[in-house]
Amino acid sequence: MNDQIRKLTVAAVVLLVALIVGTTYWQTWAAAGLRDKQDNAIARVAQFTIKRGAIYTAAGTPLALNRAKKVSDQTFYFRRYPNGNLASDVVGYSTQARFRTGLEESENDYLTASNAHLSTVLDRTLDVLKGATIVGNNLVLTLDAQAQRLAIQALGSNCGAVVALDPVTGKVLVMATSPSYDPNLIERDYPAISRIQANCRPAAPLLNRATQGTYSPGSSFKLVTAAAALDSGTYTLDSSFNDPGYCIEYGKKVTNFSDQNGPEVFGQVNFVQALQHSINAVFCEIGKKLGAHVILDYARRFGFYAIPPLETPVSERKPSGLWRNSRLFFPKHDFQVDNGRLGFGQEARLLVTPLQMAMVAAGIANQGVVMQPYLIDRIVAPDKSTLQRTKPRELGRAIEPQTATDLTTMMEAVVSGGTGTAAQIPGVLVAGKTGTAETGVAHVNTTWFVAFAPADAPRVAIAVALENQHGTGGATAAPIAKTIMEQLLRRPGP
Repeated sequence: MNDQIRKLTVAAVVLLVALIVGTTYWQTWAAAGLRDKQDNAIARVAQFTIKRGAIYTAAGTPLALNRAKKVSDQTFYFRRYPNGNLASDVVGYSTQARFRTGLEESENDYLTASNAHLSTVLDRTLDVLKGATIVGNNLVLTLDAQAQRLAIQALGSNCGAVVALDPVTGKVLVMATSPSYDPNLIERDYPAISRIQANCRPAAPLLNRATQGTYSPGSSFKLVTAAAALDSGTYTLDSSFNDPGYCIEYGKKVTNFSDQNGPEVFGQVNFVQALQHSINAVFCEIGKKLGAHVILDYARRFGFYAIPPLETPVSERKPSGLWRNSRLFFPKHDFQVDNGRLGFGQEARLLVTPLQMAMVAAGIANQGVVMQPYLIDRIVAPDKSTLQRTKPRELGRAIEPQTATDLTTMMEAVVSGGTGTAAQIPGVLVAGKTGTAETGVAHVNTTWFVAFAPADAPRVAIAVALENQHGTGGATAAPIAKTIMEQLLRRPGP
């Protein structure tokens, strides 16, 4: 009798091991091939018998939940998004008709308990054996719901984006894009999304402008030029420049921005004053002296020329840099680039994302070290245990600590008495840089404000980009950045 029980036990263990191995194989190594077969209707339907994990903000605001629906004694789970457009470009959607985007796509394995984590595999296997509903893992994001909502309100009908990071850890505190969309409409009324309007054509609400939108950075790029100028030892804060109101590039005058409305000549200035007043002529001369290779090498140290590391799908992230024929272009020779215009951010082929410019601000704030940005704070199993918690990770050192300190001094001057005074916060030192990029259409600009605060102990780094503006970055983008920084600085410190 004992021998029979022993044989039965061994057989049961062998079957259980075989089931675990088989499940692991089909859910890990073979999963990619199965996902590629978009015509696999059975697999797609089966996905909706799984109770997908929920997605929450840092403080627990629900961004993605489920609604159960019974069909012929079978329970299916379909997505609902209780806070509509709050973080739709980050979360994305999971639907029957249009499949998935955003974190719903890239984190699908965790959300459906198909990941290779041992405890998940065991739990899922036991659920299959018991005939129980498979329950996915929850995602807890780094986003601050209040600041995220405030950013969407502040963007209003503008086309643009806001990205705010914790410069010390890389946490994404805000990632808002405008116009946004309600993901509940994807299944219910998709044509309504195409009717969304904003101050640009096309409005493209499904585009995550924070990570996919590429814009001319204008004078916000002077931060990279200044970093290269200081870190290479070519210039110091006390370096002296004579500004006649223009520089000569390829035999033509390149004027300071305000020369569009009248002459602006600063005369003798130091490097701090050059950034404080965003003097194109000075940065044009610096660009010509440094050359494209030096400037772009420092840009690369901040993350340019690489797809920014983030948990969203690769197809929803774009790298920043010089572009030529729809491809990134790193010149072999300086003469292939308009070095002067590159110096002040108006080289026609230079395109950047708001996420990248937030990384520049965060790198300066973090004493020259650029941290990897991340959206997922932790992944939580159905039993509330933490399967995975994101640890801060350095991408690399962009500049030396002293260079970062000097840049901070320059950026403080921008806000205290330069082009960025609209970002002043009472009782808080703010370091910032404005940007007003000409678009080729008269009096229509892409405007920027890039900043961090408090300047003496940074907790927030931010980039705001706005399309189709008739004003400057200091007038249009800086007030938005101020509002969001104020909100984020109200959070308890570490």
